[in-house]
Amino acid sequence: MQHSSEIAGLILHRGCQPHFAGACGAHFYMQRIAESELIINSRGAIYHIDLRPEELAGTVITVGDPDRVPMVSKHFDAVEVQRQHREFVSHTGRIGNKRITVISTGIGTDNIDIVLNELDALVNIDFDTRTEKAEKQSLHIIRLGTCGGLQADIPVDSWVAGTHGLGIDNLLNYYAFDQSEEENHLLQQFMSQTQLDSQFARPYLAACSVNLLKHFAEGYHQGITVTCPGFYGPQGRVLRLGLRHPGLIDALTHFSAGNHRIANFEMETSAIYGLGRLLGHQCLSLNVVVANRISKTFSPDGNAAVARLIENALERIAHIRS
Repeated sequence: MQHSSEIAGLILHRGCQPHFAGACGAHFYMQRIAESELIINSRGAIYHIDLRPEELAGTVITVGDPDRVPMVSKHFDAVEVQRQHREFVSHTGRIGNKRITVISTGIGTDNIDIVLNELDALVNIDFDTRTEKAEKQSLHIIRLGTCGGLQADIPVDSWVAGTHGLGIDNLLNYYAFDQSEEENHLLQQFMSQTQLDSQFARPYLAACSVNLLKHFAEGYHQGITVTCPGFYGPQGRVLRLGLRHPGLIDALTHFSAGNHRIANFEMETSAIYGLGRLLGHQCLSLNVVVANRISKTFSPDGNAAVARLIENALERIAHIRS
């Protein structure tokens, strides 16, 4: 039998460091995160998004396009931080007393995997000790993006608040992700009605933050947002390539379960909702419909439509208590 000092030595040798807490003097060990797993650059910022912990606000707006970051931050009363690394552009500032960070994610759930994990690391990992903090912080993360509409009564330039993110992109299948009873029921209904699980990666589903959604009722359509792993074939578009599932659009449009239906699709929401849930953050995805795939129409001025969404969302976000 090994003595406690020998066991402690073995744990430390395997990359753990001791952490002591509690009035009784009990001790436990917190795993030290290796340099290869948590990459911190020379200025003390996390690798991809190039932000230090103090440079991130508690409310985070994500946009896909880096050019949309200044479209958001121009409404700030002051901008304190501006950073850029690759496609990840971030501005942190204030609207009144509300501190907000806006960051571009680029396109796709692979980029969301980077951004959500690194945003969480900034608030919930101690960069000096490379260990998880005992007390966790929950961010408000709100996506402002564009999407394709999947219902005839949701015309171009409309706004959609996603009640759920339904992923057919496979990202969350790499994580230990448990769904609620309601989410499992919706997912089973989806797979039964569409049969998409037999042709694509196994779908997953995660709900938005009800606490955030309640601020975006008036003026917003609500429904399930489907997240696809591409823009052309994965969203049923045909240019020169044939599709394995030519009935994709119809399958998504006609899905219903109780009061739930699919309102739109895009390429990020399900990953934000799923990773946000796992990491303990409150998330919401707001999108403007720039293309309606049922009426085959496209917004006459997509930039103006995005600008209107940004202005409306910021007015509401500024009054949400963190």
